[in-house]
Amino acid sequence: MARIELSELAHSYKPGASRPGDFALKPMTLTWRQGGAYALLGPSGCGKTTLLNIISGLLIPSHGRVAFDGRDVTRLPTEQRNIAQVFQFPVVYDTMTVYENLAFPLRNRGMDGTAVDGRVREIAALLELTPALERKARGLTADAKQKISLGRGLVRPDVAAILFDEPLTVIDPQLKWELRSKLKALHRQLDVTMIYVTHDQTEALTFADTVVVMHDGRVVQAGRPDELFETPAHTFVGYFIGSPGMNVVPATVSGNQARVAGETIALPLSYEIPAGKRIEIGVRPEFATLAPAGEGLPVSVERIDDLGRARLARLRLGGHAFAASVPDGLGEIAETAGLIIQPGHIHVYADGERLSGRA
Repeated sequence: MARIELSELAHSYKPGASRPGDFALKPMTLTWRQGGAYALLGPSGCGKTTLLNIISGLLIPSHGRVAFDGRDVTRLPTEQRNIAQVFQFPVVYDTMTVYENLAFPLRNRGMDGTAVDGRVREIAALLELTPALERKARGLTADAKQKISLGRGLVRPDVAAILFDEPLTVIDPQLKWELRSKLKALHRQLDVTMIYVTHDQTEALTFADTVVVMHDGRVVQAGRPDELFETPAHTFVGYFIGSPGMNVVPATVSGNQARVAGETIALPLSYEIPAGKRIEIGVRPEFATLAPAGEGLPVSVERIDDLGRARLARLRLGGHAFAASVPDGLGEIAETAGLIIQPGHIHVYADGERLSGRA
């Protein structure tokens, strides 16, 4: 098990790159604590897999340093990093039995036969593979094969970290929740550092203790799931986390007041606004409520979405799209209505970055 430190890490696939746009990974410094459960979350092309491959040793970074427990491993190959990696598609030997697949990494390291048998059966039990141990991998379903692939990563007791690159993509949606829950339980049991790459916020938020959100090659925020939801450090985090995402609208801010589409909104803090920046305010639909016309801010109602457990109003605030919660008991909803925003949940952003206000 290892503490993984990334120092001033950056990578470009272009030789001699110098401009920010040339880099698939912009400079970043991160520390992954020993035994932590992490998720790298972001859309396709944001740099998640590039970063994972640098940690695993499949890729040497253009700049910066990778250290495991203080030891520089930046240029060491994968086999010298004691890393296990589980890929998007199952990596198994079809001609071998499930038992032989799980035993293979241990036998390669010269482990004693009795110890191999004990460890294989322990991991098989954790993954509910015991009934299939003597079956050939060839005839198994995709989710069973991915369980074998997971088991091959987990079976080594001395592994420094286990890296998962979108491991549930090929799994039937009904089985994804089961495997995700199993991984979380395994992490608690084995106390090994796990880094999980995904573009699915549900996978990230249910698996990880710390979610690292990436956008355009940068880490825009790393934190607990509740921190990402309640205080997005960047408008992209607000958009990407939540369903629907945070409302972000252009505003003029002065002190503890914002003006949007000619309307004044009270802010919980007072802000000093930097010159020349694009200023926006952000508020999640959960903290904005539809009200009868004449209350709060005037809005026009485009439609109401019934989500089963709740209703969501799609509005226009001036010329800006806005989503808000519809409270139980609200009567007939006309084309014009009011919007009440909880001041304590309004965030102010300058060029996408969240500003800190003062009381």
